[in-house]
Amino acid sequence: MEKRDKGLSPWQLTMLALGTVVGGSFFLGSAIAIRSAGPSILLGYILVGGLVYLILFALSEMTVADTVEGSFRTFAERAFGSGVGFVVGWIYWTGLILAMSSEAIAVSVFLRVWFPQISIPLLGTIIIITITLLNLLGADKLSKLESGLAAVKLLAIVGFIVLALALIFGIFPGRDAIGIGVLDNESILPEGLPGLAGSLLIVMFTYAGFEIIGLASTEAYDPHRTIPRAILYTVLGLVGLYTLAIGFLLPLIPTSYLNEEVSPLVAALKVNGIYWAANIINVVLVTAILSTMLAATFGLGRMMRSLADEGYAPLFLRDKGDIPYKGIIFSGLAMLIGLGLGFILPKKIYLFLVSSGGFSLLFTYLIILATHYKFRKKHGCPPKGKCQLPGYPYTSWIAITAVLTIIITMPLIPGQGEGLFAGLIFVTLYATIYLVAKYIKKYSANFHRR
Repeated sequence: MEKRDKGLSPWQLTMLALGTVVGGSFFLGSAIAIRSAGPSILLGYILVGGLVYLILFALSEMTVADTVEGSFRTFAERAFGSGVGFVVGWIYWTGLILAMSSEAIAVSVFLRVWFPQISIPLLGTIIIITITLLNLLGADKLSKLESGLAAVKLLAIVGFIVLALALIFGIFPGRDAIGIGVLDNESILPEGLPGLAGSLLIVMFTYAGFEIIGLASTEAYDPHRTIPRAILYTVLGLVGLYTLAIGFLLPLIPTSYLNEEVSPLVAALKVNGIYWAANIINVVLVTAILSTMLAATFGLGRMMRSLADEGYAPLFLRDKGDIPYKGIIFSGLAMLIGLGLGFILPKKIYLFLVSSGGFSLLFTYLIILATHYKFRKKHGCPPKGKCQLPGYPYTSWIAITAVLTIIITMPLIPGQGEGLFAGLIFVTLYATIYLVAKYIKKYSANFHRR
């Protein structure tokens, strides 16, 4: 592995990862998990944060040993063969394309409040084209833009924490201290252990997107040092901010008041009369979704180039430059098609397809862990004896079991059963495509020998 003379720093990689992770799933979707688990949701965020730590450092060990285009897809192919590499690459790409198409519709709905004269399909199209064009600027310029957007989101969470502390301790003039507030009457487990267990899938989604660090590793300066540092900063930043924000939210509002229509941060501030701050967080929600789309497209372009380089995608998508222009543009066009499907297909069918996005991420994490287990068994501690994943192989078994459990319990969450089913259909579809293509290639080769 060569040391790059220039590239992304640990801070830039961390902000790129946080830009992908901290999005609508936390600012809006976390309401469902908090309502389901009650105050025990704090334990959920810590447990899932620990799982993210294990997945990320499993990926890091492989990445610092060999920085390759395609990251986890390439490692999986080396460990389990070309079929797994083909399937995991296309599953990840497809799931993320559908998810980002859905995000484009969601953010268009928010923006239409300010631009009522522009239709939602046109707004969505403008957003996707803009996100795609910005990605063509390259990793360095994009990371600077993403750092700015990520900073807005992180400052919003920090701002909420400060306001919550002011309400709890009575720092606001003319207001009494809330203290433990509604926690005095809250059940720690309002829906029992099943409520906490069910919330873990949603909590996992609020952490989803961290694998971008692996896909960005080829753009990093001195990956051997940069990647582990960026991963440590990312894990500490996410777990710290999430647990503090949720912890200080709990005294402000009964968890039964929360729903998926309003951000829990906004709801908590409005209940306590802080309307101006609530409006600001609504603006941040738009920024968060746009930031996630920007960072996700970065990963999509690099995944597509990896697939094309291996001959698993059309040859015209091969691109040897520093910036995978063809992969980015192709991914942008695919998102536009996904956006169009949202307005053409019946709503239930579209939601069925989009729900596969969650499965594609969980499937990817499972493959990362299984690949690392085999990698470590074969190569030992990489590189130069510097192991990063503590407790191997026991932590690997724990993490694999945890991810499998979350996948299996998807049907227990309303709307996620469809995600599991759609995801399994995509796995079957891509596995079939691979086997048919392999048979045709073999048949063609035998035919020409004759």
